[in-house]
Amino acid sequence: MLNRRHLLLGAAGSGLLTACGTLSTGPASPTGTERPPAATMARILYDQIFEAFLIASPIGATGLGLDVGERAHLKSRLDSRSYTDRLNVLKPLAEAAPALAAIDRAPLRGRDLSDFDTVVWMSDRAVEIAAVPFGGVDSYMYPCPYVISQLTGSYQAVPDFLDSQHSVETADDAEAYLSRLSDFAENLGHETERAAVDASDHRIVPPDFVLDKALTQLGALRAGLDAMLVQPLVRKTAEAGLAGDWGGRAGGIVNGPIASALDAQIAQLRRIRPSAIHDAGIGARRGGEAYYDLCLRFQTSTGLSPAEAHQIGLDQVAQIQALADPLLRERGYTDGSVGARLTAFGQDPRHLYPNTDEGRAALLADLNRQVEAVTARMPEVFERMPRARVEVRRVPVAIELGAPRGYAQTGSLDGSRPGAYYINLVDTAIWPRWALPTLTYHESLPGHHLQGSLALEAEGTPLLHKTLGFNAYGEGWALYAEQLAAELGMYDDFPEGMLGYHQSFLYRAARIVIDTGIHALGWSREQAIAYMIETVGLAPGAAESECERYCVWPGQACGYKIGHTEIDRMRTEARARMGERFDIKGFHSAVLDGGAMPLDVLERVVREWSERA
Repeated sequence: MLNRRHLLLGAAGSGLLTACGTLSTGPASPTGTERPPAATMARILYDQIFEAFLIASPIGATGLGLDVGERAHLKSRLDSRSYTDRLNVLKPLAEAAPALAAIDRAPLRGRDLSDFDTVVWMSDRAVEIAAVPFGGVDSYMYPCPYVISQLTGSYQAVPDFLDSQHSVETADDAEAYLSRLSDFAENLGHETERAAVDASDHRIVPPDFVLDKALTQLGALRAGLDAMLVQPLVRKTAEAGLAGDWGGRAGGIVNGPIASALDAQIAQLRRIRPSAIHDAGIGARRGGEAYYDLCLRFQTSTGLSPAEAHQIGLDQVAQIQALADPLLRERGYTDGSVGARLTAFGQDPRHLYPNTDEGRAALLADLNRQVEAVTARMPEVFERMPRARVEVRRVPVAIELGAPRGYAQTGSLDGSRPGAYYINLVDTAIWPRWALPTLTYHESLPGHHLQGSLALEAEGTPLLHKTLGFNAYGEGWALYAEQLAAELGMYDDFPEGMLGYHQSFLYRAARIVIDTGIHALGWSREQAIAYMIETVGLAPGAAESECERYCVWPGQACGYKIGHTEIDRMRTEARARMGERFDIKGFHSAVLDGGAMPLDVLERVVREWSERA
């Protein structure tokens, strides 16, 4: 996928989307038939939205490699973090709602229909979120009630973005980096103001433990500004052979406006810290029950109620524990719950990497070998493979305390920048060797990297649809990818890896229980962590990081297993309908070729494929 920070490209300005209904004919469809006027009108609208994204989200433009030529000026800017732009990546879709409503859906068929329904679904969600006066949409494209947390805020996203994605080949590129440093200071100020207003006007303050972790990370950035923001420019200009006092100029901005803005943000969080409550869920806050319903709908693309989702999670936890139990017994782990036995198995020194630089290097080398091995098997089950390669990288040290355990970043649109699979190595004890292969398959191939790269490289797909992100689709696919790897026999030479596979599914099911428990049933942080450790067997540090993540992104943790269950069900039903006609490569193309979409739209696409194949 695109970096989950940049699944969409940004927020559009006002005045977007005018007369797209003036054309009466359009280009031929991919099947050779004439597209109806409504399809042509819709495609024009999609392109207008996409161009508005690029204008309003320079970070997204850089991520896709589109900050060149006529758009080169975008390389000098960051996305706005002001209150009026709090919808971030969803703002243009909210603004597009009237234009979408003016298009006649009735004559649309096939991809034209699924493309249209996909955009309308996201536009409807954007309108819902726009009605919420607090929080906003963070850089992962998730609705989030808190402007600043251990996972959200410019301080968390921008330094890594400038280091890993802002290329410097010319003096103009270096000047653009300096300009973005100035924008960073401005963004920090906007977020500080928004956090203050949310606290005073809406009584929306992050839980005390979230503020504490955010303050720790802000302090780490404040202490390491030169290394995080100045030295990357010094290195890049030196590599490009660009003369000039780039370090001195960057240092003036970093140690002036940025340092002041960080000090102000730290001071603001300290001011609201005494008013922070320990209640972990958004349901304990003003308007929180309705807000969680909105988030659950957004993150799962279903109409499940919190109670229904909670029961699904409990049922699946029991099913997966029954699969892991005999494997643990075979290895002599017979006493206690499945989670307790997985914990004991994960603490066996034979399965752990040293928590040293050498141990981390060995871990990364093993991940690269796993990527290479699974890549060789992909042509067996896919009609096409992504051109972009994937690199394994460590999560930057400055943000690893609060960052997810692993995530993926799709490469640029033109393939010049590879995709990346990030792993959090704050403590290697959270990564026993048997737990790593399934993460590799989730984040790289056949998971996020394959899905996201194929979407970017697809022929005939509107650019808008190459960059839209749907949590239940993307994370459901990545979990399905773990299942596919097991079906391909990737664990045959490492049977302990099957326990990692079952544990991965178990903790995705437990996530549904915990997320709904925290936000709808009043679970405490401590209750959630205890359930995660007891049920799944994650190391305490990993369980803490996971559960605190759910507190910040309501509903997001439910998308994984719910999405996987739906994709697996679609495959089962397609196989039953088609019998001997069923082809796994064709099924995968049906799921992937149209890009990300809501689950109900995907179900129709798969059914239509199975009927005509």
